[in-house]
Amino acid sequence: MNKKLRSEAVDQLFEAVLCLETREECYDFFEDICTVNELLSLSQRLEVAGMLRDKKTYLDIAEKTGASTATISRVNRSLNYGNDGYNLVFERMEQDKNEKAQI
Repeated sequence: MNKKLRSEAVDQLFEAVLCLETREECYDFFEDICTVNELLSLSQRLEVAGMLRDKKTYLDIAEKTGASTATISRVNRSLNYGNDGYNLVFERMEQDKNEKAQI
């Protein structure tokens, strides 16, 4: 993790996110803490990351998500050279999806 990012305030934010239990709680919290544009940007980056993992082209991604090529490139760089945060989340989401399908 980037040492410039680590702080008590960021730790507190992450603890807050970790205590959320439902999608509705997430909506309530993130709507309070983020602007609409900030939240849409975060969700767009996650969508871009998923499409990059699925080997979609920059053009396809830009057309579907409205993301700029700079954003797509930044997300791609994180996927390839980052801390594997996107991959961890996608793997856990897939695992949750598979567990729910078995129920």
